[in-house]
Amino acid sequence: MGTGSRSNKALVQQARPALDNFKYQVANQIGVTPPQDGYWGDLPSRQCGAVGGHMVRSMIQIAEQSLAGGGAGAVGATFTAPRTTGTTATTTTRR
Repeated sequence: MGTGSRSNKALVQQARPALDNFKYQVANQIGVTPPQDGYWGDLPSRQCGAVGGHMVRSMIQIAEQSLAGGGAGAVGATFTAPRTTGTTATTTTRR
């Protein structure tokens, strides 16, 4: 998939350059040689998946540290609990 036909969109478009930079940093850390032309389609899916997996792990770690730090941080400020619509859940206990 070329750079002009992205199917995944950043929720905050201004974050796209930072996410791309983060992707290249993670690739270098785990020993994957990033493509010079920016086209990742010629790399095996195992390598691309490893980069994406490490990105997710890093982002989760950052979010957990932010939440554990006691402050709301960037994650707490944007997190909203899911809402139920229309029905109320009930729990029954069998004896």
